[in-house]
Amino acid sequence: MNRFLSLVVTVALFSLTGRANAHAFPQNAIPAAGSVLAQAPTEVVITFTEALEPRFSSLQVLDAAGARVDTGTAQTAPSDGRIFSTHVKPLLPGSYKVVWHATSVDTHKTEGSYSFTVEK
Repeated sequence: MNRFLSLVVTVALFSLTGRANAHAFPQNAIPAAGSVLAQAPTEVVITFTEALEPRFSSLQVLDAAGARVDTGTAQTAPSDGRIFSTHVKPLLPGSYKVVWHATSVDTHKTEGSYSFTVEK
């Protein structure tokens, strides 16, 4: 009986681990979260842990007033569906917020945001 219970617990743990990995979460971001930049970026790039479905994902960059400063054309890289990017308009010094909604190719959804600052 103890052997059966141990097997059930092991199978349950492995199934939870697989489920957690099936969501797309940011692995790397340029500019990085919380970064202070001497020079304004021309694009924002986030690498996710899973490939994205670009038609159901979004990437926006907002200024301190909440106005969009991205070009509205976020896309995945042709060579790697985990890389999601958007170009930004020329940025003035100040704080910016990156807001992302990711739908992985297996349809799991995640979302989040982070900020960076361009120095004066």
